[in-house]
Amino acid sequence: MAGLDTSGSNPDVSLLFDINGLTEHTPGWCDQAVRFLGEYGLPVLAVLLVLWCWWGVRRRGSLDAAASSVAAVVWAPLAAALAVGVNIPIRGFVERPRPFVDHKGLEVLEPGKTDFSFVSDHSTLTMAIGVSLFLAHRKLGLVGIGLAVAEGFCRVLMGVHYPTDVVGGFALGTAVALLLSPLFTMLFTPVLRAVGRSRAGRLVWAGAGTGGTDGGTEDERGAAGERERQGADGAVRPATAGGDRDLAA
Repeated sequence: MAGLDTSGSNPDVSLLFDINGLTEHTPGWCDQAVRFLGEYGLPVLAVLLVLWCWWGVRRRGSLDAAASSVAAVVWAPLAAALAVGVNIPIRGFVERPRPFVDHKGLEVLEPGKTDFSFVSDHSTLTMAIGVSLFLAHRKLGLVGIGLAVAEGFCRVLMGVHYPTDVVGGFALGTAVALLLSPLFTMLFTPVLRAVGRSRAGRLVWAGAGTGGTDGGTEDERGAAGERERQGADGAVRPATAGGDRDLAA
């Protein structure tokens, strides 16, 4: 299939040159920092953010809340992997060359790219993680989305993607993360709830094994309350203050 329009009159190309042209005014060490962040650093930070978010949502007040939040966190790397996988046939269908193939004068900070350009895998991966984390933890999710935006900017600044490659990656990552998250959470939360009640429960809920409430069924909570009213000899204590006064008399 013919690639997307790459003519010089295309605003996409103009914006590419405007952003990439910033490298003319930056020192060499800055270019190398952008190259490292855009190729490796920001995706690694996104993965570390997933671990940080998992550590935090484990501390939710009940097992039910923690299990659903951890399921959303687990979905983040899976959504990223699935979105990148979906991008494989998209790239083959569009067949858009890298911008430096069709346009001379770009400062390419990461040479040697030979695959197609649309859509950006890095932008897809980081945005899928950011949006998925937003479903579990608003603040850390916004940080993740911010990392994705920075990643997209770096890819254009490096001269290896058009701006529309990045926007397409953002859209793909967001769509996969949002559309499939409810199904995954519905299926995986019961599994994590069971794990939370096992010996490995602290992987899901920090309160496992500490006497916290696991958010069980109404019958289970009623039975637990009845047990709390029993004395050491098994006799049931009266539930009212008046009953306590009768026993004292």
